[in-house]
Amino acid sequence: MQLGHSFGLTKMQTLRLILTDKFIWLLSGAVLLATLIPVQGAAKDIAGILFNAGIFAVFLLHGIRLERHEVKAGLRNIPLQGTIFIWVFGVMLAIGLLFSRAVDQVLPADVALGFLFLGVLPSTVQSATSYCAIAKGNVAASVVASAFINLVGVFLSPLLFAVLARAAGVEITSDTIIKLATILVLPFVLGQAFQKRLRPWVMQHKDITGWIDRGAIALAVYVSFSAAIIAGMWSRVSGEEFVWLAAALSLWLGLAFGGTWLLGGVMAFARDDRKTLLFSGAQKSVAIGAPLAAIIFAPERAGLVILPLIFYHLAQLFLSAPVAVRLAGDED
Repeated sequence: MQLGHSFGLTKMQTLRLILTDKFIWLLSGAVLLATLIPVQGAAKDIAGILFNAGIFAVFLLHGIRLERHEVKAGLRNIPLQGTIFIWVFGVMLAIGLLFSRAVDQVLPADVALGFLFLGVLPSTVQSATSYCAIAKGNVAASVVASAFINLVGVFLSPLLFAVLARAAGVEITSDTIIKLATILVLPFVLGQAFQKRLRPWVMQHKDITGWIDRGAIALAVYVSFSAAIIAGMWSRVSGEEFVWLAAALSLWLGLAFGGTWLLGGVMAFARDDRKTLLFSGAQKSVAIGAPLAAIIFAPERAGLVILPLIFYHLAQLFLSAPVAVRLAGDED
C-alpha cells in the first residue's frame, strides 16, 4: 500500500515537473509557430534586429549573474569539476563527432552536422541546477560547474566547432568571428565589468530577466526554423529520417545519462556529487546553441543544424524530471 502510494506520488511529481516547465512549452510553441506562420519579408528584418538585441541582453545577463568568487570557490573541488569539464568538452564532443559521421548516410547533411554542433555545446545552467536540487544533489557544485562550463563555452564552443567543422566544409569567416565577439563575448564582458552595480537589480527582478532569457532563445529558434520551413525543411527531412534522428538522439541520451552516472561511481564520488555530474554533464544548452547557430549559419541552414539540439533539449527535460524524482526518492 505504501509502495503504491509512493509510486503514485512519484508519477504526479514527474508529470507536474514536465507540465509546469515553461521552457518546454515556449520552445515547442516557437517550432509550431514557425511551421504555421514563418516570419518573412519585412517582418523577418525586424525579427533579426530583435534577435540581435535579445541575444546581446541574454549574454549581458549571463555576465552580470555569474559571480567570479563563486566560480573560484567551487573550482576547489578539482576532481568533480575536472571530470565534468572533460565529460562535456571531451566525451560529449567525441560522441557528437562519431554520431555526425554515423548518421551522415541516413540524414540530410546539415542535420548530421547538427550532431557535431550539439557535441561542442556546454551544458545548461538553470535546468541542470534545478534538477540537481530536486534530486537532492550537491547544488552548490552544480551551480559552479554549470556556470563555469557556460563561461568557457562562450569562447570554446565556437572555436571547437570551427576546427572540427572545417572538414565538413563549414568555414567560419572573419565577419562571423566579429559578430560572435560583438553579440556573445562583448555583452558577457560588459556584464562582468558592471556586475557590482547591476547584479542586485537583476537578482531582484528574476521574473523579468528570466523571460528575457527564454524569449530571446525562443525568438532565435523561431527565426531559424522559419527560414528552414520556407526553404522546405519538412520536405527535406522525411518521416523515415525523423525516425533515424529520434533513434540516434535516444541512444545519445542513454550514453550521456548512463555514462555520467557510471563514471561517478568509477570515480568513487559521493552520491550527491554523482547527481551533480549526471545533470551538469548530460544536458546541453539551447541558450548557447540557438544563438550560436543563428550567427554561424545562414537562416535556412541554421534551422536544420539545430534540429538535433532542439529535440535533445526537449528530451533531456522530459527525462530529467523522472530521474530527479527517482534519485530523490532513493534518499528517503
